[in-house]
Amino acid sequence: MAAHVLRLRIALLVGALRGDAGRATRIVIGLILLTTAIVAACWALLTLRDAADEVALAVTVLCGSAISLGFALAPVVAAADDPLDPRRFALLGMPHGRLAAVLVLAGFVSVPIAALLAFAITGAVLWGAHGVPWVAGAASVILVAATCVLLARVCMALTSLFLRERRSRELTGLFVLAILVVVVPVGVFLASLEWDGTVPSQLSEAVDVLALTPFGAAWAFPGLLAQGDPGAGLSLAIAVLSLALLGLLWWWLVRRLLTTTERPASGRERSGLGWFGVAPGTAGGAIAARSLQYWFRDRRYVMNLVVIPIAAAVAPVPLLIAGVPPEIALLLPVLLAALFLGWLPHNDLAYDSTAVWMHLASGVRGISDRVGRLVPVLLVGVPLLAVAIPVSVAAYGRWMLLPALTGVCVSLFFSALGLSSISSAVAPYAVSRPGESPFQQPQRVGSSGAIAQALVMFGAIAVSAPVLWLAWLVMTGEPERATVALWTGVGVGAVVFAIGIGLGSLAFERRGSRLMEFAEAT
Repeated sequence: MAAHVLRLRIALLVGALRGDAGRATRIVIGLILLTTAIVAACWALLTLRDAADEVALAVTVLCGSAISLGFALAPVVAAADDPLDPRRFALLGMPHGRLAAVLVLAGFVSVPIAALLAFAITGAVLWGAHGVPWVAGAASVILVAATCVLLARVCMALTSLFLRERRSRELTGLFVLAILVVVVPVGVFLASLEWDGTVPSQLSEAVDVLALTPFGAAWAFPGLLAQGDPGAGLSLAIAVLSLALLGLLWWWLVRRLLTTTERPASGRERSGLGWFGVAPGTAGGAIAARSLQYWFRDRRYVMNLVVIPIAAAVAPVPLLIAGVPPEIALLLPVLLAALFLGWLPHNDLAYDSTAVWMHLASGVRGISDRVGRLVPVLLVGVPLLAVAIPVSVAAYGRWMLLPALTGVCVSLFFSALGLSSISSAVAPYAVSRPGESPFQQPQRVGSSGAIAQALVMFGAIAVSAPVLWLAWLVMTGEPERATVALWTGVGVGAVVFAIGIGLGSLAFERRGSRLMEFAEAT
């Protein structure tokens, strides 16, 4: 049976190479790039043979934990068909335990595991140069490979149980965004640290934590042994225990998959639904899905999004000309981006006026309309700020400012969103129609549009003034106020956002007839 499964893996790869020339080319290019990356990583790891034990331990544990985590997340993000799905072998009538063991053994025959083994064996050679017995290095390689195989198998099985097999690009994009929100800030922070021949204290603490997790315990065991750290035994025990628990979980999942009805495959009737296939089946979910379609396809919305980074990038130029230090001037773009992102939906109802009658005629609650329209801005703004804030702090050069800057951006962004929810329902003004140039604006009677824009923007700045003052104190020599600034910003943003949603919902429900008149007039 094991030989049959191994032959199946090889046959699938050969069939992929023969069946589609374009796919075969992509596979070959991918293999070349992967081989190049593995050779470079192994060479970089071998250069640590003369480095201090703590430096080698930090690099090995951080890189190894990231690799192990990648084996767990890849099945969730990729949404690929699993050729070793236990349900494919249900007709063979094998006992659950035997089938689970055979599929794990077959899981070792894959390109990712081959790349992992190359890196892990290089790590064992590295620790051998640091005086670690070869038995410990070999045990680490075996534990790392087995843990990653089981992580991939377990996560693939969980994905097939609880998620759609063929997920849309939109849902996959959400998973990728969630990963980027975590990975990019962490990467920027790590890149900003200065080693100077020793491991920074922040990394030492991270390594100590990762050494006690299933992702880093097997990687950390040889390094801790090289240092004579008594925690080496604990890391080894955690690695073995994690492997045993993953094995039990995998056995249970195989049994569950073989004794339950397979989830129905997604048919063609769901193709092309886009965000409607991802959003919840509620009024707010439908409005959010439709808003996402508009925001990413209507050039009027796209132009608004394009203008934000341009305006944020140009804003520091007058400050630099006036002699403001560059590290301070470079903090302005992220603040303006947070403010403008929250300000964008202040007139969203006017852009979407052709669909307002559906909301009002169907009796959609105001809160569903208000929240649904803010989903696109949240989906764009939160990842963008999560990446831009650490980059700005790294350019500033003092990470103690990170909590304060985060608090200011949260306050500006969510306060502007709350005020925009009110403005959109209370004071909409005419804009270019669908299909027209985004630079073509209709003639307006009165100044209600300018007043609405100003009130939202300056109102967000006004309510965020205490947070801005606390952040300024942090920059001028009072770092102990950084945490206060963070939580003050979160509190102000949450309160104004909630109040804005509530008042905007009431205005939408009570001004239904006037909104219909506005939609007809524009």
